[in-house]
Amino acid sequence: MKLHRALLVGAALACFAGTAFSADQKTQDLYKSKCQGCHGADGKATAIGKRLGAKDFQDPDVAKMSEDELEKITKDGKNKMPAYKGKIAEQQIDDLVKYIKEMN
Repeated sequence: MKLHRALLVGAALACFAGTAFSADQKTQDLYKSKCQGCHGADGKATAIGKRLGAKDFQDPDVAKMSEDELEKITKDGKNKMPAYKGKIAEQQIDDLVKYIKEMN
């Protein structure tokens, strides 16, 4: 019986381990075209981005932000960052935010 439970728990963990978000090529390309110029390929702000006030995605203040907070900033813009609401689809914004959270 213990072996049976252990197998079930192991199978469940294997299923959940595979559910992490993995950005597809379209999301990666969108990030490159809209975000990378300021936030860098790896989420570390570029020199230009830093001059404009962009933060590293690994910055503790950014890392602790929820997906909802990051979506709001992406949709509405912040400081010199442009607003993307109406410019890219809601699902694309959701996918970008998940991709950004992977960089934390």
